[in-house]
Amino acid sequence: MKAIWADGGAVVSAWLSIPSPITAEMLGHQGYDVATLDLQHGMISFEQMLHMFQVLSATPTMPMARLAANDATHIGRVLDAGAYSVICPMINSAKEAEAFVSACRYYPHGVRSYAPVRGQVYGGPDYFPKANDEIVKLAMVETRAGFDALDEILAVDGLDGIFIGPNDLAIAFGCPPMSESDQPEVREAIASICARTRAAGKVAGILCSGPQAALQRVEQGFRFVSAGGDIFMLSQAAKNSVAVFREGRRAAAAETV
Repeated sequence: MKAIWADGGAVVSAWLSIPSPITAEMLGHQGYDVATLDLQHGMISFEQMLHMFQVLSATPTMPMARLAANDATHIGRVLDAGAYSVICPMINSAKEAEAFVSACRYYPHGVRSYAPVRGQVYGGPDYFPKANDEIVKLAMVETRAGFDALDEILAVDGLDGIFIGPNDLAIAFGCPPMSESDQPEVREAIASICARTRAAGKVAGILCSGPQAALQRVEQGFRFVSAGGDIFMLSQAAKNSVAVFREGRRAAAAETV
């Protein structure tokens, strides 16, 4: 991820909510830079997450996780299991951002306990000396409190960037949840977060509903985007498949008549 950003590129992530190693493996071979396992809103348990990380390690796609909570024990376990980068939800203050970053880093820069287990196997023998710098840490801003404290959050040492939760952010501004909201106040808030994050020398990321929305976000200045989740892609493909079938049946019936 950092190499892509250093070259001025944007990172595209698969978004996995279905607890399936097969799904993770298939998407891991489709050209995504990153596969993000959603441990907050997805249906993925710790054991299922571990199996998904294992199959992803055999693909070109880097394993990442959206954490369930800003909890040091939980964060340590996810990293030890092999997450190479993490997104932390509901960051509302600089203090919370500091706690998140500290949980991801070893002493003297953090409080992460040393026992990387699978993380070291996957990361290699230089995992420990490089983990503090290599693991990407993104804080989610998705509340009014987080939006109001953005500049203080951006000043936290070791934080690599901000990831916007557009649905919760829309709700926080009194609007319906929507990945690409048409409400002016939400659009302005998202643009402000992106611009201020970039001005601070950090990466701006956002959850997107699909590839076209992701492309638009990259044009806006975002450098980390999702391009649609597994549940959405599965349901849309199934819906389109059924629609094609039913249309074919109607056409066949019309010809018979």
